Amino acid sequence: MITEKEITIRPEPQAKPAPPIFPTNSVEFVNSLAHYYRGELSRMMSWRDRLDRTTNWAIAAVAAMLSVSLSSPESHHGVLLFAMVLVFLLLSIESRRYRFFHVYRSRVRLVERNYYARIFAPREMIDPAHWMNQLGEDLRLPKFSMFFSEAMARRLRRNYIWLFLILLAAWLLKTTARRLQSKGGQSEFIQSTTEWIQNASVVALPGWVVLSIILIFYSWMFYIMIKYRESTGELAYGDVHV
Repeated sequence: MITEKEITIRPEPQAKPAPPIFPTNSVEFVNSLAHYYRGELSRMMSWRDRLDRTTNWAIAAVAAMLSVSLSSPESHHGVLLFAMVLVFLLLSIESRRYRFFHVYRSRVRLVERNYYARIFAPREMIDPAHWMNQLGEDLRLPKFSMFFSEAMARRLRRNYIWLFLILLAAWLLKTTARRLQSKGGQSEFIQSTTEWIQNASVVALPGWVVLSIILIFYSWMFYIMIKYRESTGELAYGDVHV
């Protein structure tokens, strides 16, 4: 008599997965390339929309902080310093997003340059295996094509440097003006550097420390903008890119 312990359950044989279907003629290849191009373009535009949102947040933050700081003579200039920190945080977020955006943009431009551009304006033929291999390797092992500081430099050149300059101008105006009690609350510019340093102080931080931090911060931004400025190629200054 066969007991339950002696009964062995044999697993059913699993069907082998079907091999992937590859294009076998030019028509199938064109269809595959067109669908792939649309997919990469959609992902690129999705990340482009995220970049615009971060920029809009930065512009709204600057406008709000300026209205708070410049609307009243009693408001402290520390509001503008906080605005600089907030905008820098948004710049960091946008730089990270730009690195992802640039991955998909590079793929889209690779297909446009080497395939679609030659359809509309045929030129000398280059081995198609070069750009197709480059695209295939990037799909197998995706990786960022730029450093974080390089992405930050590009976003600074395009948008954020103007926001920082506006905040700097407002901060200078706030720290170099003083209110006169004897003249009905009117303001005039300070007369000495010592008075400016005193006005620049924030709580326990002396004015010279605040001035040093701002000088170092803005110098660093201009440094990376110059260091990572593209002089040739598709992303050179003056060409169409974001």
